[in-house]
Formats: sequence, C-alpha cells, structure tokens
Amino acid sequence: MFTKTTDNRVAVFLAEGMEEIEALTVVDLLYRAGIPCETISITNSNAVASSHDVTVVCDRGLDDTNFDFDDYDMLVLPGGMPGTTNLGECDALTNEVTRFANEGRQVAAICAAPSILAKLGLLEGRRATCFPGVVPALEEGGALVQEDAVVVDGNIITSRGMGTAIPFGLAIVAHYLGQDVADDLAKKIVFAG
Repeated sequence: MFTKTTDNRVAVFLAEGMEEIEALTVVDLLYRAGIPCETISITNSNAVASSHDVTVVCDRGLDDTNFDFDDYDMLVLPGGMPGTTNLGECDALTNEVTRFANEGRQVAAICAAPSILAKLGLLEGRRATCFPGVVPALEEGGALVQEDAVVVDGNIITSRGMGTAIPFGLAIVAHYLGQDVADDLAKKIVFAG
C-alpha cells in the first residue's frame, strides 16, 4: 500500500525499446519510499514495449491534454536501445530536460540515457557516469566521466546500467528523503550494495 512521504513528484519517461529494469526499478523503489511517481509514454500509446518485448502500460502520455512537465520535480530517463535514441529524438522531452537542468531542477538518467544529456550540452564540466559503450558521447559533451555506479553532480544524477538500477533508485530516494531513509530501504529489500 502506498503511503505518501513527500509532495514531490517524479516522472519516468518510457520510449519504445527502453530497458524495463532501469525504468521499473526506479518506480518500485520510489513507491516503497512513498515518493509519488508516474510513468509517462512518449509514444501515442500508453503501452510501451521494452527492448526485450516486455510491454509496460504507462500511467499517462505526453499527448494527454492536461500533461504538464511542471507537475513534476524530477525527470528520469531510463536507457536501453533503441529507447535512448527514441527519447533523444523527442523534442518535447529534450526541451524540458534542458529547461529543468538549466533551472537547477532535478534530472536523472541511467545507462545510455546520460548521452542524451551530453548531446544537449548539460554535462559540460560535470561529473557523470554511463554505460561503457556511450562513454565517447559523454566525453564529446565535455563530461568528466566517472566509473562509479551512481554519480550525483548538483541537480543531475547519472548511473551506469541495469546492474546499477537499485543504487540509482536509492540515490533518488536519498535526494528526497535523506540517506538514512535510502539506507533503511536498501536493508528492507536486502540490497547488499
């Protein structure tokens, strides 16, 4: 049962070909922590197929008449291919990710998705991490590439991939509710981290 612990809201954006573990692990951990979270389809359907042909039915879509990015405090971009490419080609999303980052609002990306932030010029001179195969894109975007599972640099959280989805989700929990709450949640899910 969901018990809300904050009024902050998180949006996790799903595109065809996304990595379902990276998306749904974040949703699961935020739910457990009581942080309101919605999955948002960038397609014209709320049913989105992952890179492994798992269909996820999103809470809503970008094309909903009452959808407003400003209803959310953080925008989360899961990786996967071609999910990352599809997210990066969605102008409505990339424009808002840029606005959020430039306004000091929270943006998080995992696996290949940090390459979107790099291409938007949002990682210039900032510490970030990503899936090893997209390191060149981050370097080209001026990021100070790290190999940590999760890197928090100001208002941007990045992570390496499916295997780091739990620490990524816990970093988002820690951002909103503090490290003690994230550590307690890690114990409850038997995460040895």
